[in-house]
Amino acid sequence: MADLKYYDVILKPVITEKSMAGMGEKKYAFLVHPEANKSQIKEAVEKMFPGTKVTGVNTMNKDGKNKRRGMVVGKTAKTKKAIVQLSADSKEIEIFAGL
Repeated sequence: MADLKYYDVILKPVITEKSMAGMGEKKYAFLVHPEANKSQIKEAVEKMFPGTKVTGVNTMNKDGKNKRRGMVVGKTAKTKKAIVQLSADSKEIEIFAGL
């Protein structure tokens, strides 16, 4: 496994209707590095967004889709998504504030 730094773990936030509904319960969704584990994701969120306190992390792996272009068959890249639960006294994450 590669040596991941905290700034390599979180790739981008997931902006969907379901993830926006979860923000009321202080649940935030991120696309993360496929080799990152839950403790690395927790550390990355707490370091990248000061004032946040993570209480739980749920992850899900998504395999790549089969794609075809004529006779050539291939797969898209696999991804990993993390749902991060913050504590009740934790600060909000600013990147989701204006949405």
